[in-house]
Order: sequence, then structure tokens, then C-alpha cells
Amino acid sequence: MKRSPYFFQRLQAGKHLQTYSSASLVLFVVTMVVGFYSWQEPADTLVRSAILSYNKPVPEIEEDVEEPEAAATVVDESIDTNDEFSFESAVGASDEGPDSAAPFITVADQAFVSQRPTLPEEYDRFDAQVELNDASNLGTLDFSTEVTDDYEAVDPRGLFSEGFYTLYATFDYDGLGDGMVWSWIWRLNGEVVEGGNEVWAYGEEGPGYIFFSPEEGFQAGQYSLDIWVNGELMAQSSVVMNDAAIAANN
Repeated sequence: MKRSPYFFQRLQAGKHLQTYSSASLVLFVVTMVVGFYSWQEPADTLVRSAILSYNKPVPEIEEDVEEPEAAATVVDESIDTNDEFSFESAVGASDEGPDSAAPFITVADQAFVSQRPTLPEEYDRFDAQVELNDASNLGTLDFSTEVTDDYEAVDPRGLFSEGFYTLYATFDYDGLGDGMVWSWIWRLNGEVVEGGNEVWAYGEEGPGYIFFSPEEGFQAGQYSLDIWVNGELMAQSSVVMNDAAIAANN
């Protein structure tokens, strides 16, 4: 039989069958393993975090604490005591531009908000010919070192550097009338340093700005500006000049 050519063919076929069987068994085992893991739910490795709202209870305000009036927005007062001021400069008629743009950082709250100022007698020299009405309004004061051609503040801030530059206070007004009387008062740490008083002659509504560039430069402290119409405080706001605060925030 061993001499027969069929013997060797059967032997070779048997070896091939053994090889194929082994390979099939291995593939079957691999298939079972893959199938087992494919049916398993994937492990959740995603890191999750939750943003929690600030739920600290607000402390109750004592009744005897005087709250600032809603119509007044406080700002640091800084006006050059040697510079004359007119509303032509306030509404942008002057060609004077900022001396320099100083770095500044926003301040959320100011210290003088709860203190209502009074109008000094020297800035209350005229009698109004037109009364205020319910529509009379002078908007929020925004402070910056630059203004646009439309008298809008460029990057308004609440904290400025000390030094020499021009500070602008921009605002929008409406419901005013020619013949009213208006005053503007600048203060440094609560003390009057500059101001003015004129009969209003600039129309019922529009944008405007007041600017100030003291010869001695802006000193460290709080400058505030309040604007009065017919003896009524229409707007108030303040800014802080402090190099150390700016350096700390940088």
C-alpha cells in the first residue's frame, strides 16, 4: 500500500485536513472571544462636571441704611481747576482730543454711591425759564479716554491710571429744553475741584460729552462728576485713578 501513489495522496490530504481543522478551531475561538466582548456594554470613562449656581443667601439690608437714588449714577470727579469749560466742549464742538490714552481696568462698585451730593451756590447762578417735565432725562455717564465721532465712549472703564491725559464723560439726553439751567460739578475724593453753570441752549435731545484734562494730571483717588438741571441732580458717577490697582490686576 505504501508503494501505491494513492497512499501518499491520502496522507497528504490527511495533513491538510488536520491543518485546516486547527485553523478553523483557532478562528472559532477568536470569533467567540470577539463576540463575547462585543456584547459587553462599554465602560463610561467620560469625566463630567456640573456648574453650580451661586446660591449664597443675600444678606438683609438694614432699614436705616440710606439707599442711593436710582436716578443718580456715581462717578469720580476730576476737573482741571484752571480750565474753563463750556457745553460746546461737552457736546463735542471743541477740536481738543485726548492727550494720551492711559491703561485702565473696570471697577465694579464705587465708594461714593450712597452719598448724595449738594449743588454748590457758586454753580447755581441762573434762574430757569423752562421747567423740567416727566420726559426730562440725562442718561448714564460713561468714562473713557477716547470718544467716537458720534460721541460714544471707546472702551468705557471705571479704573484709570494716574497721570496726564483727557478723561471724557459721555451721555445721552432727551426731554430737555432751551431755557433750562444746567450745572456740572467735578470732585476729587468728595471735594469740589471744578464745575460750571450755564443756561441750556442745546436742544431737546442728543448725545454729548464733558471732558477734563487737569494741568497737574490725575492724582490717585476717586474723581466724581454730577450733572444738575434746574437744581435737580440728573446724573452722577465716579471713577478711580490708581496705578497700584492697575498693576495688581495686570
